[in-house]
Order: sequence, then C-alpha cells, then structure tokens
Amino acid sequence: MPGQLAGLDFVVLAAYLGGTLLLGLYLGRGMHTGKDYFLAGRNLPWWVIGMSLVASDIGGTDIIGVGGAAYSYGMAVGNFEWIGCIPAMLIGAFVFIPFFWRSGVYTIPEFMERRYNAAVRAALAVCWLGFMACNLGIMLFASAKMMNGMLGLEFLPAEYQTLAYILFTAALVGVYTYAGGLAAVVYTDTIQCVVMIGGCLLVVVMGINEFGGLGPLRDAVRENEAQVRQAQIAELEAAAQIDERELQHLKNADPDHIEHTELILPVDTRSPFPWPGILIGLAMVLSPAYWFGNQAIVQRSLGAKSEFQAKASYVSGALLKNLIPIIIAVPGVIAFAKFPELKDADTAFPTLVAHLLPSGLRGLFLAAFLAALMSSVDSYLNSAATIITNDFYMRFYKPNISDEHVLRVGRVATIVLLIWAIGFATAVSFMEGSGIYTIFQTLMAFFQGPALAILLCGVLWRRATGIGAFVGFVTGVAFSVTLFTLNQESVYTALGIDPLFQIADPFLYFSVWAFLFSLTVIIIVSLCTKPEPDAKIDGLVYHRHLRIAQEKD
Repeated sequence: MPGQLAGLDFVVLAAYLGGTLLLGLYLGRGMHTGKDYFLAGRNLPWWVIGMSLVASDIGGTDIIGVGGAAYSYGMAVGNFEWIGCIPAMLIGAFVFIPFFWRSGVYTIPEFMERRYNAAVRAALAVCWLGFMACNLGIMLFASAKMMNGMLGLEFLPAEYQTLAYILFTAALVGVYTYAGGLAAVVYTDTIQCVVMIGGCLLVVVMGINEFGGLGPLRDAVRENEAQVRQAQIAELEAAAQIDERELQHLKNADPDHIEHTELILPVDTRSPFPWPGILIGLAMVLSPAYWFGNQAIVQRSLGAKSEFQAKASYVSGALLKNLIPIIIAVPGVIAFAKFPELKDADTAFPTLVAHLLPSGLRGLFLAAFLAALMSSVDSYLNSAATIITNDFYMRFYKPNISDEHVLRVGRVATIVLLIWAIGFATAVSFMEGSGIYTIFQTLMAFFQGPALAILLCGVLWRRATGIGAFVGFVTGVAFSVTLFTLNQESVYTALGIDPLFQIADPFLYFSVWAFLFSLTVIIIVSLCTKPEPDAKIDGLVYHRHLRIAQEKD
C-alpha cells in the first residue's frame, strides 16, 4: 500500500540503515588478507555466530515466503524451523562442524576435495554457486515486494518502482559487504537479529490483539476456511472438466477441522507439507544438507575462535530457532483470518503490517524486514564470493597468489555477484505462479539430496571413493531435475502419463528420492573402485578420527 510511511517512520528507518552501514564500514578497516575477508581472521565469538546463523537463515524470502505459505496452508510450514532446523543444528554441532573447523578449510567444496577429489569439489561448488547466485536475486526481489507494499515512489512509473527498490537494497548491502567481508556480515547480523525478532514479534502481538485473543482468531480462521472451501467447490463444479477426486475431497472435509492451525498434515493434503515429506524429505534430507553443507551457513563457524566456540555457536542458534516460527508463520495465519480474499499469498505479511502498525512502528517493522533481508543477502554474497575465489580462481587459475591478491579477487567477485543478482531479481519480478518460498525450496531440492549423500558417505564411511562420490552426485542431480520435469503438467500431459506426485510443489519428495538414488550409486561405484589411501582420509572420516584419538590417548 504505497504511501503508508510517515515522517517518523523514515527517521527510524534511516537511523537503523545508517547505523548498520557505518558499522560495516568501520569493520572493513581491518581487512588486509583473504583470511580476514572470508573467515574474519578466525576470531569470532560463539554468541555472535549463533545470532548471525539465525539472522542469515531467516531472510526476506522467509518473512515474505513463510508468511505467504502460512497464509495458504497454515502453521505446518513452521516445521521447517522446528523439525527442519533444530535437530540438524544439534547434530551438526557435535559431528560435522568440528571436522570442518579442524581442517582449516574456507569452503565445504574444499573439504570435499580433501576427502574425495577435485572433480567432486568443482561439481559441488558449481551447484552451490548457482543456487546462491539465483537466491541473491530472489531475496532482492522479496525486498522489492515488501517495499512495494509500504513505500510510495509516486514520481516513478509503476514498472520502474520494483527495479528502484532492488537497486537500493543491492547498493546498501553491497557497500558494507564489499568493505568488511565476513566480520561485517556477522556483526551487523547480530544487530539485525535483534531488530528482526523484535519487529516481527510486535506484528504477532498486535495481530492477536486485533482479534481479541487466540480463541476469536481460531474462529475467524475456521470461518474463512469454510468460505474458501465453498468457493473452490463452486469453481470445480462450474469447470468444463470436473476433477471428481478434488471435488469429493473438498466436500468431505470436516467443517470443524482447522487446517491452518495444524502442524501435522495428512498424506493426502493438497499442501506441499504432508507429514511424510516433512519427516523424511525435510528432517532427514533437506535440513541436514542445509545445516551441514550450506556454505553461507557453515562459513560462520569456520571463522570461530576455537572448536568449542564453533560448536557452541550452532547450539545457541538452535535455541533461538524455537522462536522463529511464531514470529514469521503466525502473521500469515493472522492475515488469512483478516484478509482471506488476497490473490497473492506473498502479499499477506506486507498487507497485515500496513493495516496493523501505526506511524513510527511501520518504520520499525520495515527496518526489521530489511534486517532479515540484509542478513541473508550479505551472507550469500560473501559466501558466493568465497566459492568463486577459493574453489575456482585459486584452485584452477592462480593457485599461488598473495593474501592481498585474494582480498582483491574477493571484492571483485562481490561486485560481479551483485550485478548478476540485480539482473536475476528483475527477471523474477516477471515470473508468475509459485510463491517465493516454493521457488527457493525447489532450487535447493535439485541438489541438496545428492550433496547430503556425498557428505554423509565422506564423513561416516571410509570406503567411499572420489569416483563414487562424483558419479553419485552428478547422476543424483540429473535424477532430481528429471523428477521435476516429469511432474510438470505440460510434460506429463504430452507423454500421456499421470503426474509423479499428487501434492502441489513436491520439492520435499524430489530431495528424498534424489538422496536415495545418489546414496545407492555412491555405494555401488565405491565398492567397484579402488579405496582411497588411508593417509589421505586420516582425520576426515568420523570413526577413523575417533580411533586415532583413542590410540594417542
């Protein structure tokens, strides 16, 4: 809703953005080497990393996207935090993070080369770089979507307003990330974490108060679900080709059941979050792959002062994660109760904010949103630059360069990635169909399953070989993309077959089957190829590391 911000809002927003920018530039004064830029000199305390982990994970895509998913499907999306983050973070803290920190690597692909070979490193680096580069654009687009709902640029034509917001956000984040590297990213994230949680919590409290409590809110959700269901039934009955299965599903729905407040959804749900997908696809595949192998996440722990602080950072982040579904999913449910007629679910959070918050508080919330967005953009920007510099430039082009040269390359990579992200964000703005959150999760599902398979085999099974890992990863990604392609309506209709999956946006199932496929290929090929030398995998395989430590004791 353009024009919703008053002078006080702009003062609050300007004060926050100016303070963040100055802090990032101040930290940039200490950047002299590549290690300073990419790992903050390995001098970060655990509590700063923990808050940065949460802030980086909950970006603008989540505030907009999770709010939109909760608007459409309910609180089941909260499982992406409770089930999809906390268990994996605790396992990662005590099993995987110590290996990465002790190895002294800059990136996860670099660790994969030490365990396997350069081919595995390159393949994984390509996938992570592609994902992070695209995700940068998606996050910039999310920022434009929120600001379109709260700011007015009356002097610009409508088609240029989105581009203006994208350029503004890219310039702001780019300046301090370019100057300060990981240190600027992590310390500004700490401030952004506090602002983000406070701003979103304010929306939750005021939204519940708007209805007079949780009971009236549930009643409003139940009533709106019934109205939406009746409208869907009428639409199906008026269609030229009636989907009898969907029609009966809607007619047989329990009128007293409130799906929007359910955390566990049945197998036949029409949402993307059935319980098998959540339990197997999310908890056992996507979540571990994200928290064990996502460069933008793990890179923070690699910059910790000690192994203990690296582990403590993940544990503290897991504790904070308990609060996140309440502050980003509940507003989507409140918006459904208040505005059930919205055509675009991704506008639920911005619409609710514009309706609830008075002058001054709107500026605070927009600062909270920008905090969430900036913490993710700066993280992916710095991590993508790290991959370009360490896994491509230094590994395959100029291995022996000075630390000062590494710093320059990292900053040039940061600029190039920003330019790409602006272009991709502009392209996303013309796309229709799936919401922001679904785009994000589908991109990850293409390679997260295979990535987890090579990581688990590499750390937990000493018989895994480089050839097996490479073949398993590449074929697993191809298998995942094939599943996605065969599930597109235009494809399965042309082939005369039924869709592979009945639910909307089945990215959770893509990841499960791709993981199992890759795991099978890795095992078979590894057993048919020569084992890796013992000297090569010393300290890189979990049970072998324990045995060596016991022998030393």
